[in-house]
Amino acid sequence: MPTVRGFFPPKTATGRASLIPAPPWHYSGDLLTIEYRTDPARVRELLPAPLAPAAEDPGAVALIWADWQSCGAGKEELLDPVRGQYKECFAVVRCDYRGRTYSRCVHIWVDKDFALARGIHQGYPKKLGSIHLTRPHPYGPAPRIEPGAVFGATLAAGDRRLAQAVATLREPSETGGFVNGHPMAHHRWLPSIDGTGLALDELVESGAASFEAGPAWAADADLELFDSPTEELASLTVEEPIGAYYRQVGVVWDGGTLLERGGGE
Repeated sequence: MPTVRGFFPPKTATGRASLIPAPPWHYSGDLLTIEYRTDPARVRELLPAPLAPAAEDPGAVALIWADWQSCGAGKEELLDPVRGQYKECFAVVRCDYRGRTYSRCVHIWVDKDFALARGIHQGYPKKLGSIHLTRPHPYGPAPRIEPGAVFGATLAAGDRRLAQAVATLREPSETGGFVNGHPMAHHRWLPSIDGTGLALDELVESGAASFEAGPAWAADADLELFDSPTEELASLTVEEPIGAYYRQVGVVWDGGTLLERGGGE
């Protein structure tokens, strides 16, 4: 019998056309994180059962811009960079599951199809968007990573700008933020083809299999969110700034853990 191969569709006789390789997935990236407080009710309405708001600081949000270079275990994408370079912007909140605090991505946009596919597998609610983040460089007009360096960041989707920020590095920081500092609690959902419910309904825990990072920098940031007829990021209104951070990181992702099945809508 003929066989088809590939970790993710399209599956073919060779598997070469598969949109993404099997994990582990490796990432090197620049992250700009802006943390703030919103109305806790806006966070609560984004948490499906059995998740509940975090007991401490339930309205805390992190909006994160990331400029990634990524690859599979063979690292071929590093020599064919169109297959591994992408940018994303994502909103993270914290939640409680059985007495443990988790991070959860509630909105996320990426600019490449392979990043979208990885998110489907991991439980991230990824959509396509246009994301830009100022890149540091030691020469010319680009900012150095030093006090006073200014970075801009923008997010758009569906021809509408959703967010923009300007951050000025202030000083080294012992932390890169706290909202995105826990394992992720995500749902993997896939509707049944006959409309009778969910064919895939899993609550999973995942996080970095390994992590390394350069120095974190605290920053002063101005963040604006904008309404859109097809997006709801602006409902997480900025009520009170917490902090902003810039950091370069390296991450490996290699799967997750099933927490429970069923209960989705």
